[in-house]
Amino acid sequence: MYVVDHVYISDDVVDEKFVCDLSSCKGACCIEGDFGAPLEGEEKTILERLLPQIKPFLSIEGVRAIEKQGAFIRDEEGDFSTPTINNHECAYAIYDEHKILKCGIEQAYRAGKIDFPKPISCHLYPIRITKLKQEEALNYHQWEVCDAACALGKSLKVPIYKFLKEALTRRYGAVWYAAFEAQVEERMK
Repeated sequence: MYVVDHVYISDDVVDEKFVCDLSSCKGACCIEGDFGAPLEGEEKTILERLLPQIKPFLSIEGVRAIEKQGAFIRDEEGDFSTPTINNHECAYAIYDEHKILKCGIEQAYRAGKIDFPKPISCHLYPIRITKLKQEEALNYHQWEVCDAACALGKSLKVPIYKFLKEALTRRYGAVWYAAFEAQVEERMK
């Protein structure tokens, strides 16, 4: 385990390899599972505020689901997540011309329409955050829909933490990431 500030990082985040392979999985993480993407407190407000700018990047079905359920929902466990279309794909997911699911929020961000890339739970995937009292634990979430990403990561020799450098830096900052990377390099010696 690695510890940087208030964050505990499992060894798997360093040891396992991962590079998203959308051509193989077709964005299955946006459709599989019991709920939409987990949301943090401030992300609910962000999605509500940015919804008018995001809607043009969504499918008709996604917009309808959001209009019916809201910009976010509360699940049976009391956690917040994105709504889904008929308990299936995330309402913010859109199919591209190759039938690959992509994030409509991210598309709006890339088009310069909003300043929010996507929910941090999506950006950090396959890392999942567990909030403790004052700390957070980062763990690798293994899921068969990502088998192709694991295979691609192994062939390219890219550890999860390097694949997710941008997301980890977004979450914890560049100084934190540099400290984490230094710990990893020190342990590898």
